[in-house]
Amino acid sequence: QVQLVESGGGLVQPGGSLRLSCTTSRILFSDYNVGWYRQAPGKQRELVAKRTRASSIFYGISVKGRTAISRDDANNTLYLQMNSLTPEDTAVYYCYAQYNSREYWGQGTQVTVSS
Repeated sequence: QVQLVESGGGLVQPGGSLRLSCTTSRILFSDYNVGWYRQAPGKQRELVAKRTRASSIFYGISVKGRTAISRDDANNTLYLQMNSLTPEDTAVYYCYAQYNSREYWGQGTQVTVSS
């Protein structure tokens, strides 16, 4: 069974930074389209960032310019660096991997931005 495991969430002050990590052991991220979504209470899940197999990168409008997605193939780890965080960034963040009919999601990690 493929499991994606996120880490790095927590409480951060407004203006701060955070780096989320996503690891897995049964697939290679380099074989998949990968990325991050988030879901805040009462809101729909929204794209944060994604990286295709062809290495094209896309960011959600609300995070563009202060977010970076990266992939460490040596460690088979996906990262999400977020800067200049605001309370509006508070959400559960999910990593995913998708290719053709195969799609896998992590269990999510909570990010709370508050003073």
